[in-house]
Amino acid sequence: MAPPDDNHIHQQIGSLTAKIDMLIEATRRSEEKSDVSRASMHRRMDEIVDRVAKVENSAISVQEDVKEMKPITDDVKRWKLMGIGALGVIGVAGMALGVSFADVLKRIATVLIGR
Repeated sequence: MAPPDDNHIHQQIGSLTAKIDMLIEATRRSEEKSDVSRASMHRRMDEIVDRVAKVENSAISVQEDVKEMKPITDDVKRWKLMGIGALGVIGVAGMALGVSFADVLKRIATVLIGR
């Protein structure tokens, strides 16, 4: 058997070394892209957290405002019901007054005309 050719072995080792270097470079580029992607994701998550915090604060503020408004709204509803009741009483009283006034006019007309 002939001894292996040293030149051929060196060529194969060089080829393997080049392929390993290419794999290392590809891995490094992939890691850089991943780092950029993760940084972007973290930035967006931070923005979302800030927006959610603002929404929570707004919701708490709205709830406090509603708590303050509820008694006033209840009072206005009560006043409205009282007003409707008062209008009903005034309507009945007006009707009674109108009937009474009409009856008085009828009696005056009867006295004047003499029937």
